[in-house]
Amino acid sequence: MTPDTSRLAGRYAIVGVGEAGLGKARPGDTALALQCRSARDALLDAGLTLADVDGVFAHWDDRANALLVSEYLGITPRYVDSTVVGGGSPLTHLIHAMAAIDAGLCSVALVTYGSTQRLDHSRHRGGVITDPRSPSGQFVAPYGVLSPISWYAMLAQQYLHRYQASAEDLGEVAINARRWAQLNPQATLRNPLTMEEYLASPLISDPLRKADICLVSDGAGALILTRAEQARTLARPPVFIRGFADTYRHHVTPLGSTDWLDPGVIAGCAERALRMSGIARSELSMVQIYDAFTINVLVALEAMGFCAPGQAGAFLRSGIAAPGGALPVNTSGGGLAFNHSGQFGMQLLIESVRQLRGECGERQVANASSCMVQASGLLMSAFMSMVLAN
Repeated sequence: MTPDTSRLAGRYAIVGVGEAGLGKARPGDTALALQCRSARDALLDAGLTLADVDGVFAHWDDRANALLVSEYLGITPRYVDSTVVGGGSPLTHLIHAMAAIDAGLCSVALVTYGSTQRLDHSRHRGGVITDPRSPSGQFVAPYGVLSPISWYAMLAQQYLHRYQASAEDLGEVAINARRWAQLNPQATLRNPLTMEEYLASPLISDPLRKADICLVSDGAGALILTRAEQARTLARPPVFIRGFADTYRHHVTPLGSTDWLDPGVIAGCAERALRMSGIARSELSMVQIYDAFTINVLVALEAMGFCAPGQAGAFLRSGIAAPGGALPVNTSGGGLAFNHSGQFGMQLLIESVRQLRGECGERQVANASSCMVQASGLLMSAFMSMVLAN
């Protein structure tokens, strides 16, 4: 029997957001300290206090992170969740938080994520293998695969072959990200990018160039979630979760997948989230896509039905996703040009909330009322879609 989540539509809202340490953290900063700094700012943003929080949902590359955050902040929560499913984990945490509040397990949820990967020089091209007996330790690491880069290079290679697409199609994603980043004072890469410069970017794992790959940044973020009725009484305009869907396929080795381009999971999640929200695809004000690599954006735009298979490059060339376009995509500059602090799901959500509250200054989407957020985690392992609206 398929569970019915429709009763949760619009009943919960994000009421506060906060960020800390974006770009490169200061010497002595830790992921924990940055998470708690962003939590403080999110509570101030919402007009709430630590005493109001009774549910903590937190992750980074550690165990029992929600307990660490709670202890650091001096919170004794009734409910904690440290689920880690990759970069989209904050979306999963919001879904879990709604379920927990609905079940009466907590009433105000704090969701955090943070990383100091750049400060710590902890990002390795081959990924981190903690157990040589694991599937990755046995079947990936010994062969020198750049993880996750080479996996997404294979996805890109399959895309280029199937649709007779070109490197320029991938380049359009990177160029669109730079256009938005130029309007974001917090973005790392604010200089424009031409197609000639993109094509001159060195190959890292064919066909992915350096410009196809997300930044290595530090940063943390936090969200506060409450019931809709409480949200309407707080300091900031609430942003309601109108629809959501998530699917989990495997761990970090997609060796059993026969066709990475057409598993149906992105399309399925998007359709379920839109159906739950009651908002039509044509009514969306913007789309925020987890762009760890340029290929993620091409695949997601097509899978979610915004353009036909193989046509995402032309879709972007038309200017529709750029500033002033009819369907803005990745308005912060995304993980390719704004910030990618290890995992980008938190920044996707914070940008979406700020756009729907009308707080984004020069890059603000006019009359923004709704947003589709599409994220993934690990290596094509976890998929999430969420529709937010004001």
